Amino acid sequence: MKIGPRYKIARRLGPDIFPKTQSPKFALRTGKVIVKGYGRSEYGMQLKEKQRARFFYGLLERQFSRYVRNAVAKKGVRDDEALYTELETRLDNVVYRFGMAPSRQASRQYVSHGHLTVNNVRVTVPSYKVGIGDVIRVRKASESKTLFLNIKDTMRDHKAPAWLRFDLIKGEGTVVGKPKLVRTELPFNISAILEFYRR
Repeated sequence: MKIGPRYKIARRLGPDIFPKTQSPKFALRTGKVIVKGYGRSEYGMQLKEKQRARFFYGLLERQFSRYVRNAVAKKGVRDDEALYTELETRLDNVVYRFGMAPSRQASRQYVSHGHLTVNNVRVTVPSYKVGIGDVIRVRKASESKTLFLNIKDTMRDHKAPAWLRFDLIKGEGTVVGKPKLVRTELPFNISAILEFYRR
């Protein structure tokens, strides 16, 4: 997904949806961010939250709505938890969560260019869904590329979520659990998003 000018989008939706705009530089450049353009109605608020989530994960509307449909269709699990799991277990997001890439956009490029493997199989689909036990690592042929020469050093101080574990010695990450939804840690209202699609 081509996102466009992040500063402009963050002024409209809020600074916490891109790593680039969660910085003192952005705060100094923009001053107080006023989120506007969606009105004060319930519909406007829900639309804004949906847009925030889409840009947070870097997804097109068609992709995002498909994840919502899949989540709602699942039985035995709450809609919000199912949607969160759908979004978090995308391979590009997992690569970013491990700290192997500086942004979700970069991780998407790493995957689509074939630099990563899942269980020793090269995967080039950013939306590939990972599961418990899957092992992700940089492909042998890509380890010598400039992008990955110092990857272990950059990852050393990175804290991945509890459901992911990275072995710096082996240079591989493992999915050891399921994402746990903590609403207070999300930069968007997931309930409002589900209500938007139920209209």
